Amino acid sequence: MSKYYQTSQVAKLVGVHPNTVRLYEEWQLITKPSRKANGYRIYTDEHISQICLLKVALRGEVLQNGLRKRAIEIVKAAAKQDYEKALQLNDCYLNEIALEKGKAKEAIRVAELMIRNVGLEQRLSLTRKEAADYLEISIDTLRNWELNGLLTVKRSANGYRIYDEKDIQRLKLIRTLRCANYSLMSILRMLEALEKNNQIDIKKVIDTPGPTEEIISVCDHLLSSLDELEQDVLQMKQQLLIMRQQFNDKIFP
Repeated sequence: MSKYYQTSQVAKLVGVHPNTVRLYEEWQLITKPSRKANGYRIYTDEHISQICLLKVALRGEVLQNGLRKRAIEIVKAAAKQDYEKALQLNDCYLNEIALEKGKAKEAIRVAELMIRNVGLEQRLSLTRKEAADYLEISIDTLRNWELNGLLTVKRSANGYRIYDEKDIQRLKLIRTLRCANYSLMSILRMLEALEKNNQIDIKKVIDTPGPTEEIISVCDHLLSSLDELEQDVLQMKQQLLIMRQQFNDKIFP
C-alpha cells in the first residue's frame, strides 16, 4: 500500500526545511506532487527517494568542467521518472570522473618526470611577453602565478623581469598541474616542499592541505575529492537501480 506524506513530513524524513522541499519542486529536481482538494501537496515514497538521490548528487565538491551540471541532469531525469535515462547519464558521469582522475594522475606523473629528470632549456633570457608566448599562456596568467607566489622573477638592470631556463622549467611544471585543475595553493605547497626536499612524494604533498591553510578548496586536495565524488556517483547508481525497480510501473504502465 502506498504511503503519502505532507510537506512537513517529507522535510523531517529527509532532513531539510519544508521550504527547501518546495524549492526542489520549483527547480524540477523532484516530480511535481499531486494535490488534495484543499491544495495541500501529496508526496510519496518516490519523492523521498528522489530527494535522497539529490542530496547525494549535491554532496560532491568537485565543480570543474561541468561535473556539477552532470549531477543535476541525472536528478532531473529521475524527477521526470525516466530512470533509464538517469542511469545512462550516471554512467556517463562516472566516465567523466574517470577521465578527470586520469588527467590529474597523468599530471603528477609528468611533474615527477620533469622534477626527477631535469633537462634545462637552452640558455634563455625572456621578457614576460616572450615567456608567455613561449609557454602558450596569457600574460595575465603568468602575472597571476607570480602574484600568488609560485614564481619569483629576477629583474635586469633596467628593471624589466627576466625569465631564465630555470624559471621556464618551473613554469612548465605549474602549467602542467594547472591544466589538470590543481589549485594554485596545492601547487605552491608542492613547490615549497620541493625546495626543502626534492625527493618528496609529490602525489601525497599536492593532495594534502597543510595545517596552516585556513581556506581550503576542493582543488587543494583534488585526487581525494575525485575519489570521494566517484564513490558518491556509484552510490547514486545503486539508488537509481532500486528506484527503477521500485517505481518502474509508473514509467511503463
